[in-house]
Amino acid sequence: MRPLSNPIGFGAADFILLAWAGLLVLLLLAAVRCEPEVRVFAARTRWAILLLVLLPVALRLALLPHAPIPLPRTPDDFSFALSGDTLAHLRLANPPHPMHRFFETNFTLQEPSYSSIYPLGQGMALAFGQIFFHAQWAGVALCAGLFCGLCYWMLRAWTSPTWALAGGLLAVFEFGPLQYWMNTYWGGSLAAVGGCLIFGSLPRLRARARRRDAALLGLGMAIEWLTRPFETTLAGLCAAIYLAAVFRGRWRMLARTAAIATLAFLPAAALSLLQNRQVTGSWTTLPYMLSQYQYGVPASFTFQPIPTPHHQLTPELQTFYELQVAVHGHAPDSFSAFIGRLGRRVRFGRFFFTAPLLLALPAFFLALRQSRYWWVVLWLAIFCLGTNFYPYFYPHYIAAAACLFVLAGVTALEQIGRWSRESARLIFVLCCTQFLFWYGLHLFAGWEPALDLTERYESWDYVNHGDPEGRIAVDRKLAQTPGKKLVFIRYGPAHGLSQWVANAADIDRSTIVRALDLGDAENAKLLRYYPDRTAWLLEPDALPARLAPYRPQPPAAPAPTINVSPFEEVPSAPPER
Repeated sequence: MRPLSNPIGFGAADFILLAWAGLLVLLLLAAVRCEPEVRVFAARTRWAILLLVLLPVALRLALLPHAPIPLPRTPDDFSFALSGDTLAHLRLANPPHPMHRFFETNFTLQEPSYSSIYPLGQGMALAFGQIFFHAQWAGVALCAGLFCGLCYWMLRAWTSPTWALAGGLLAVFEFGPLQYWMNTYWGGSLAAVGGCLIFGSLPRLRARARRRDAALLGLGMAIEWLTRPFETTLAGLCAAIYLAAVFRGRWRMLARTAAIATLAFLPAAALSLLQNRQVTGSWTTLPYMLSQYQYGVPASFTFQPIPTPHHQLTPELQTFYELQVAVHGHAPDSFSAFIGRLGRRVRFGRFFFTAPLLLALPAFFLALRQSRYWWVVLWLAIFCLGTNFYPYFYPHYIAAAACLFVLAGVTALEQIGRWSRESARLIFVLCCTQFLFWYGLHLFAGWEPALDLTERYESWDYVNHGDPEGRIAVDRKLAQTPGKKLVFIRYGPAHGLSQWVANAADIDRSTIVRALDLGDAENAKLLRYYPDRTAWLLEPDALPARLAPYRPQPPAAPAPTINVSPFEEVPSAPPER
């Protein structure tokens, strides 16, 4: 970067490197000086959990001046937001709207009920935020904090309090305020909470077999079922194999543990069945399954071509599915394709480990001299191989195993610390420095070089800055207009995956109703349905997004007709020369 205007001729890169070096030195000095106090604090379980719960929330709130509260943007965001709003109204499904053709959108059912296609877990978190904080994203932030706190609790069953606290901080660095889990409405923090309860209770059951730990195991399975039902089968397989091995010959204790865990899990199962009944009309049909039957499913989501949909796809839905196929392609059902996917997903390892921690990770294999760490390898293998059958993948699919990745990293640092405490301390401080470096750039993102770096060179992280799509500006303009509004959304021919047709659970009582633009003739039907609303036209693909009063085009004048007498000879066209 070119030098900035300063007396010493430093460029932006010079300032960044100087700040990084100074931060590293300060953190090393602080680590040495504060280590005794940290050890004492780490042993205070409740205070350590409270600190780790509040830390990611406080850090993300500090970013609000440059990175405001995230708004729903993708189809998943809006579907989960609908689920949260529905639950906040104390119901599991909404009645179908008589004009639902105008409200067709991705990942949302319109018949036999107007509902999200996803399980209830994330929606419950969003509903909590909506009810108690008047902001659904508050539920997302609290789930992220809860995961970091419970990650420490989980690690306490595997390692010393000091390393457990270090692992909780690593969870903050990797899955906290700079990660999409905390900056979208479809993140993986709640599923990760379930994983912490599962894999933290299992070693405790082996040690003491308390009823409380069995109940926590069932609670973890319940949370996982309400967020990621398929991955719950993988977590259940992990738990079943472990308990069968450690309670071998003690069948009565195994039966008691299984019974308590099952009782803790049953409310989630009952709630899921009730949701199926309310949303799809069948106790055993998942909303997700009904959506695939009605609308079809992209080839990238399965091993098969797109089936013929039960519903006629709107142009927007068809475009969405075609883009999915173009991006992810068809996945042939073959062993070579299975291995190929597994190899490509190795890159997601960077999502679960900070770059400095990868230096220490090989030392984890030295811990395999202790048989209990073979369980960690087995569990991670079950999750990685099990989800590999599903061609489409995001890291939050295996969020339940996030605490296992943190455990592997902490164990590797602990192994290095047995040879050289200074080396382990240095790697951990490098992790801290990397996080603080990127966090500092986001915190001061008004500085143009910092914003450029965070957008172009930051690996995996996602933080919303500004208003690149114009959503905040559009919402502000609509809010300044009195009365109820009806906004027709007219997508451009090159529209991508960004979603704009999204509504609250109670559409008719909403101040703003967003509908597809189906042409003036069809739009007139919705205008008659909402005679008391001001009509607007939003063109989100314009640069910037264009919002203007809706004015139907006047009907074209009919072509003039020529009346010809049946007895009058019509002259023929002249012959071509």
